[in-house]
Amino acid sequence: MIRLGLTGGIGMGKSTAAELLAKRGAMVCDSDELARELVVPGQPALAEIVDTFGSAVLRDDGSLNRAKVAELVFSNSTAREKLEAILHPCIREAWQARLEDWAVAGERLAVVVIPLLFETQAESSFDKTVCVACSSELQRERLRGREWTDDQISSRIAAQMAVGKKIKRADHVIWTDGTIEVLASQWDELLSSWDVED
Repeated sequence: MIRLGLTGGIGMGKSTAAELLAKRGAMVCDSDELARELVVPGQPALAEIVDTFGSAVLRDDGSLNRAKVAELVFSNSTAREKLEAILHPCIREAWQARLEDWAVAGERLAVVVIPLLFETQAESSFDKTVCVACSSELQRERLRGREWTDDQISSRIAAQMAVGKKIKRADHVIWTDGTIEVLASQWDELLSSWDVED
């Protein structure tokens, strides 16, 4: 089984790439989705977040107020490091368990989407790494489409490794500036070279 670590800058097309790969038979796990599962009420990680940041990060129903947490951690690097120290080990444990299950099941291609792949030194867990990238102009345009302010966009981009560095460290780069057809053809070519196409 080929283990693929998929990364890229925020708003650069990781989710679209994951969908394309799933349609091509890959088993896909998204670390952002794992993070959401780990902070539902009753999970130990949520209790630890409340212990660290206080009950102000909770909604009235006891669920995590993700917007409040984002506001807190993207304006304060110390707070962000505390949150990452709680979540990252749990997230890694979860996707490593998925990879083991898929290997046992005889899957051919397993993909884990990790925005902070290189920042968390997770690349050693993978056979191959791919960075999806687009122009900074298109990146900001996409993020404005999420109704984020320019300040919110800048703080989130600043919180990640520069995409140029990710490109240098990745084994392969997929460019997402073009149409979905152009994107798909890049993946088809890459998968064909790995002999994992159906």
